Amino acid sequence: MSAPDINAVKEYLLSLQDNICNQLEAVDGSGKFEEDSWDREAGGGGRTRVLANGAIVEKGGVNFSHVFGDKLPASATAHRPELAGRTFQAMGVSLVIHPNNPYIPTSHANVRFFIAEKEGSEPVWWFGGGFDLTPYYGNDEDCKYWHQTAKNACDPFGEDIYPHFKEWCDDYFYLKHRDEPRGVGGLFFDDLNEYGFEKSFALMRSIGDAYIEAYRPIVERNKDKPFGERQKDFQLHRRGRYVEFNLVFDRGTLFGLQSGGRTESILMSLPPEVRWGYDWKPESGTEEAVLYERYLKPRNWLEV
Repeated sequence: MSAPDINAVKEYLLSLQDNICNQLEAVDGSGKFEEDSWDREAGGGGRTRVLANGAIVEKGGVNFSHVFGDKLPASATAHRPELAGRTFQAMGVSLVIHPNNPYIPTSHANVRFFIAEKEGSEPVWWFGGGFDLTPYYGNDEDCKYWHQTAKNACDPFGEDIYPHFKEWCDDYFYLKHRDEPRGVGGLFFDDLNEYGFEKSFALMRSIGDAYIEAYRPIVERNKDKPFGERQKDFQLHRRGRYVEFNLVFDRGTLFGLQSGGRTESILMSLPPEVRWGYDWKPESGTEEAVLYERYLKPRNWLEV
């Protein structure tokens, strides 16, 4: 099995961040990402890029981080106790895009690499990541295109990968306390190393590159749809679910905070405005109710 090439992974992640930012700026038309480079006292750092109040993107962040240290946080060793006592490096690109128009879905993507080393022992490493879509107003064409692009990214590596990662995504992005999924899913994977470094890295790159290919056409199809106060109000209620997931369940948020990461960069994923209404429910028969009835249910979107 080939040894992990940490520098190659880092170079790819930096170029991925550049490409996604460039494409999002192009589709937005007026907003620009502001970069904030930072250092972590315990080791490492990153570059946070945030676009706020653009023509299309209300708030979006595309972050790169590379952190390392002598002791892993509890979130990393809880299900991998064999990692205790190892030095570690973790690097990745993580992004969330919150559009202004409620007819454009929120999107999230993350690709990452982790390695833990100990003198006299083989390194323990893996890749993880994926991307998922959170619409406010469902659209069959968007859902099918999103999932077809995800499948296309996985198929060269095995026909079983897309259905496995798709199911994993449906299970992971699920709000247990609400008994509902966060959105219409996509791909999620973790602990990926069984193919060896080269193939695992190639699969991670394919998924990372597919994100903007999947998202940009959806943005362009929906960016000019008119909306009013009712649609915006519904978007703010649904954003509340997004916040709940990120603060209660998301592994990346927990790892970042427990490892002494930069709080502003970690919580960049939260939307600028959000609303919680007590026992709020959409009216029956409305466009808003359709989201719950048709779209917030795991399904095979390739057959719609």
